[in-house]
Amino acid sequence: MEKEETQSKKDENSELNIDKEAPEETEKKVENEQLSPEDEIANLKDKVARTFAEMENQRRRFEKEKDEAFEYGGFSFAKETLNLLDNLERSKQTLENDETIKDKDTLKKLIEHINIINKDMISIFKKNNIEPIKAINEKLDPNLHQAMMEVEDDTKDQGTIVQEIQKGFMMKDRLLRPSLVAVSKKKVEEKENDQKNQENQGKEAKN
Repeated sequence: MEKEETQSKKDENSELNIDKEAPEETEKKVENEQLSPEDEIANLKDKVARTFAEMENQRRRFEKEKDEAFEYGGFSFAKETLNLLDNLERSKQTLENDETIKDKDTLKKLIEHINIINKDMISIFKKNNIEPIKAINEKLDPNLHQAMMEVEDDTKDQGTIVQEIQKGFMMKDRLLRPSLVAVSKKKVEEKENDQKNQENQGKEAKN
């Protein structure tokens, strides 16, 4: 009797295992039966097309990164090199303000040499797509200029650049550094007069 009970339990367990495995096997059989050769070919074509599309996207990303590395690879170097131009300009100003050599031929020759070096550097920059930003008499553009101070000037529209403290540069379409500038502002008296005129015009319009 015990042998018979043990055997029946084994049979039950084996039946349960068969029942558990049956749905998975059945699904696979159903899928295999449902997919015709034409469907399988269509699926394979779709997978191949997707793979090629992913490869093409990766190739384009690589090309873009390569181009950017080539075009802007010297960005940091160019930015550091601008310090040389600044130092040349400071040296020029220092020499021009030195009373001991002012109005002497020696000073004139030094300034000429500094100007030549400056022009050569600007020329080299241009060959490498680095251009100075226009500033004087331009309207302040926060994307290109950084206002450091305001200067009262009634001959200019408010916000017009009247002084360039430090020259800014672009490298192609990227900002290498902004121009540090001074912008014009109207005198306080004129501002008050403008406000009064606007108020008077508003009152007249209402009347």
